[in-house]
Amino acid sequence: MSARFEEIDWRPTPMGELVLRRRREPVTGQDVYEIKLDDEFLMSSLFTVSEQELARLALAELAEPELDVVVGGLGLGYTARTVLEHPRVRSLLVVDALAEVIEWHERGAIPAGERLVADPRCTLVHGDFFAMVRSPEGLAPAATRRRFHAVIVDIDHSPRHLLHPGHAGFYRPQGLRQVRAHLHPGGVFALWSNDPPDDDFLAMLGGEFAAARAEVVTFDNPVQRRTSACTVYLAVAGPEPAGR
Repeated sequence: MSARFEEIDWRPTPMGELVLRRRREPVTGQDVYEIKLDDEFLMSSLFTVSEQELARLALAELAEPELDVVVGGLGLGYTARTVLEHPRVRSLLVVDALAEVIEWHERGAIPAGERLVADPRCTLVHGDFFAMVRSPEGLAPAATRRRFHAVIVDIDHSPRHLLHPGHAGFYRPQGLRQVRAHLHPGGVFALWSNDPPDDDFLAMLGGEFAAARAEVVTFDNPVQRRTSACTVYLAVAGPEPAGR
């Protein structure tokens, strides 16, 4: 196979054909790792600023001396790796619906994998993040109803552009209440979106959380020779309702 392109692995999955590939980007001259599910690009190492900023913005909201964090969506591991770089993170749980992606990290097929697997604070979990949010057992397999200081999600393209229609309920008021229930009071829900800020979704967030805002993250796009942008939604959980 050409040194400019290598298909590292291909797997059939219930969600579609999953491909991990590496290619040489002619504009930048760098090796780029990409994960595709059928025709959808799940992640590319060509642009990682937004994934890193997603973690940084979420954790910057928190003042606790020790932080327990969940990341929904493993991908190439940039969000998870950025979480682990934060000195106050005590534990990180990363949930991904594709066991194959976790396996690629565990065997070092993805550059970030070795670092994630070697860090004793980090646990990679194969599971449906959205189903786990709805479940009474919660997000931590070994600790029912455990709460976290941050829940950081990078799975769908945006609240309106989904990888699967079954994810839609997560972006409605009931789904937002469910994710809020997994947070400590004052905890942060952070969501990546490839679309510009969505006023309707932001209003829903504000209706379920004590505070909510959208941050636009810009980054250089050398391939298209322009600046690209994405959105990070940040929502802070309020105090416990009276009588709970």
